Amino acid sequence: MVDGITAQWLQRLGAQVAWAYGLRVLLALGGAMAWSWGTHQVELVVPLFLGVLASALAETDDSWRGRLKALLVTLACFALVAFPVAALVDQPLWFLLVLLVCSFVFTLLGAVGGRYRAIASATVILALYAALSVPQGAGDTQPWWRMPALLLAGAGWYGLLSLAWCVLTPLLPLRHGMAALYEELGAYLRLKASVFEPVRGVDVQQRRLALAQTNARVVAALNSAKESLFSRMGAQPPQGRLLQLLNLYFIAQDIHERASSSHYHYNEWADVLFHSDVLYRCQRVLTLQGMACTQLGEALRRRRPLVRDAGHAQALADLHDSITYLERQGQSAWQRPLRSLRALARNLSTLDAQLTTATLPMQNAVLGDIALFDRTPRSLADAWGRVRAQLHARSVLFRHAVRLTLALAAGYAAMQLTDPRHGYWILLTTLFVCQPTYGATVSRVARRVLGTALGLVAGWALLELFPSPTLQALLAVAAGVLFFLMRTQRYLLATAAITLMVLLCFNQTTGEGYTLILPRLLDTVIGSLIAAAAMFLVLPDWQGKRLGAVAAEALEAHALYLREIMSQYATGKDDDLDYRLARRVAHNADAALSAALSHMLLEPRWVRRHARVGLQLLVLSHTLLSYLSALGAHRGLPADVAADSLAERAAREAANQIEQMAQALRGRHALAQEDGAAEGLALALEQAADASGDGLSLVQAQLALVCRQVAPLRAAVRSLAGQGAAA
Repeated sequence: MVDGITAQWLQRLGAQVAWAYGLRVLLALGGAMAWSWGTHQVELVVPLFLGVLASALAETDDSWRGRLKALLVTLACFALVAFPVAALVDQPLWFLLVLLVCSFVFTLLGAVGGRYRAIASATVILALYAALSVPQGAGDTQPWWRMPALLLAGAGWYGLLSLAWCVLTPLLPLRHGMAALYEELGAYLRLKASVFEPVRGVDVQQRRLALAQTNARVVAALNSAKESLFSRMGAQPPQGRLLQLLNLYFIAQDIHERASSSHYHYNEWADVLFHSDVLYRCQRVLTLQGMACTQLGEALRRRRPLVRDAGHAQALADLHDSITYLERQGQSAWQRPLRSLRALARNLSTLDAQLTTATLPMQNAVLGDIALFDRTPRSLADAWGRVRAQLHARSVLFRHAVRLTLALAAGYAAMQLTDPRHGYWILLTTLFVCQPTYGATVSRVARRVLGTALGLVAGWALLELFPSPTLQALLAVAAGVLFFLMRTQRYLLATAAITLMVLLCFNQTTGEGYTLILPRLLDTVIGSLIAAAAMFLVLPDWQGKRLGAVAAEALEAHALYLREIMSQYATGKDDDLDYRLARRVAHNADAALSAALSHMLLEPRWVRRHARVGLQLLVLSHTLLSYLSALGAHRGLPADVAADSLAERAAREAANQIEQMAQALRGRHALAQEDGAAEGLALALEQAADASGDGLSLVQAQLALVCRQVAPLRAAVRSLAGQGAAA
């Protein structure tokens, strides 16, 4: 029994993605601490620990080859800044110049890609760690290069552990990423089920807004899984477990398209079919499918097979039986809702079949086109082109680089006025708190100050309770591990943990941990205030003023998606790279609009005066995307769309008008009122759908929904563009 409990505990531990990260950090910090104690050089703990921290912050998910390449680039960048900073730390003007150049250049280098963005950010952090590590009077007793060399040693030590981990567990992060993707899909499906609740007076707009926000998390999980897959795919076709995970990714893409589909105004169904149980049955099927996605994610984490419950098939059969019963009633008022219900049931049946496929071993079968779009730079010229494209005042990254650089300059001036030798905590606080958006910066200010205060209080208590240096060393290692486990989700606790670690480490080396408590708290407050002031005064990047541009990108992506869907109806269904790319760009743009609004709602009231129309535009944009998704989900139906001039004309008119809205938002010029063309086409499509065959009628009905979405979109765009022009 004990063995069984132990096995279950280990299985649950292996299902947590954070344990691997925490274990690597534990080995790195524990090894550095043990080596310092074993060689009787406790003073080396601080630079070694800081090197480990910087290297861990630079780490991204990758294959062992990619990790080796990233490690070499990381160490080269670290060396490039650590040695000059250590050499010039006693020359304020030269040190400040090197720091500011480092901050500006490496922040802009983040434009190259995600892997290099992490390396660039960690390099700026290491520059401050290098200055922090140089002890007072170090130049009289030891060579200037010793501390930066120790920082590099700590970084290299963690890098070797990370590289070994990549070799031993090459697919573990990918499997966890795929599990997270299916769990997000499960949450989206369960939320989508609530839309079908047949209750009158429900706030449908609020539910659609929640769907748009949840969809943004699904899109982020899809993008993360795609990048993780791409980093592990070489020139040869994938085989074995990698191919199975790739197939699961493509299944997840199809499930997402089907889950985000809308076939009708569901609140109107609640009125027309109020005395039927059909909407409850739709809700039950979606809820069960959401639960199946969540269970599949958990099975992936624990590496267990998933056996689907027979109740799923029965729920689908009940839904089809309920629709059949309604059809037998022959009610003319039910004709259009029943047509959409049949499409919905067919969509849910296909989604259920995809879930069943996802639970099968799949052996080495290839489920479709496995091409993925490579966004990494192909050469140094390509990388430089990405950086050069950011060198203008409208670039978010350029504005952040300027803002951060000037904030660090102000922090250094404050340091010279308060504590020229040990005030680097001001600069570190400014660096960590100053974020690209106002909302993220302000939220970090409060959590940084509170977290630092909590860590200092905890440090004082632990120093009192555990005066033993050995216990303090163990607590410092534990605090470092806790920082990395919490830093992405619980920033306040992560800040408290890293503060506690630094306090205990300095007490190990100097025995003066108590003297750091009040100065470090004051430094944190000063650094946070400088970061907040910089966000207000230096090229503030208000999301409220960028809302029009972000909405324009979303509308342009929707128009492109519509054109790609209609081309597939003309040539036949093919989930090729072009189609999947158009679909992903549309969902990414919709998620970006949701994120921009979320950040805007945290900004001052005078900036977010467009909040109401922005939220309305997000709901309309996501509703349009759901209609397009349904149109894309049914591309396999036999429908002679190419021969139907009405459908072709309606799709072209809708795409053209959506692009006109995008141009009006991007150019900030007035948009003409709706001329009624789209509404007229929608009416003609609905009438034609009543007399067409099943496949063509579905396409016509979905295009009618798309055309009816044009008028409210134009009204929202006119409102936003007019306000933007007036501003």
